[in-house]
Amino acid sequence: MIALKSPREIEVMRRSGQVTADVLTELMQAVRPGISTAELDRMAEAGIRARGGIPTFKGYHGFSASICASVNDEVVHGIPGERVLRDGDLLSIDIGTTLDGYVSDSAVTVAVGSISSAARRLLEVTQECLMLGIAAMRVGGHVGDIGAAVQAHAEAHGYGVVRELVGHGVGREMHEEPQVPNYGSAGTGAELREGLVLAIEPMITQGSPRVSIQKDGWTVVTADGKLAAHFEHTIALTATGAKVLTLREFAERPEAQAYRLMPSATV
Repeated sequence: MIALKSPREIEVMRRSGQVTADVLTELMQAVRPGISTAELDRMAEAGIRARGGIPTFKGYHGFSASICASVNDEVVHGIPGERVLRDGDLLSIDIGTTLDGYVSDSAVTVAVGSISSAARRLLEVTQECLMLGIAAMRVGGHVGDIGAAVQAHAEAHGYGVVRELVGHGVGREMHEEPQVPNYGSAGTGAELREGLVLAIEPMITQGSPRVSIQKDGWTVVTADGKLAAHFEHTIALTATGAKVLTLREFAERPEAQAYRLMPSATV
């Protein structure tokens, strides 16, 4: 069942989203060659708890950390550890906060030092996919509108769209109905109604969309070993349009400007 959120609940989720956004901004600024993913995880947990939140991921179905830290061909769910980041890596950071009983969820892929132009283009297109998915989130539309927008943009640039992993509703639980695929046909799926809160999260690959799971039971990697990128926001559908609850104001000024050009999206 799809649980629609009241304006009061959305306001609580906005506060949760601000914690997620602020901590993720700090992590993005800390990423550099020589830092370990475990160190970033420790920073994330400390930052969330200092702001009155609880790291949603830690202990979720047995997950051991406060963030997912996925490097290069790792799409999602990478477990932080003593791995040290190197110049030229891509790092996807996925983070969730529970505050006053409500969850917010966000992700970004960042460059570690200097990266290739091909890797940079993958990041740009994946972020554009997220923005286009948000722009497709309109009252009276359908979940399929979101996936169709993401898929069309990614595939137009020759990239793969992961099928096995999807976005989702979010609220008191991290994963609620409906599922939000990053592919599909416009006009299909659940109706988009006021009060719906979704985590839209394009997972885009440089090559084949096929993925596999590593022996740790968590880390999802591209089947062909090529790079992947992952961007995510928590978005509430309100009477005035889609409201991004996890927008990082400092780190995403260009993205924020792009949202303002979209008539259906507000920040």
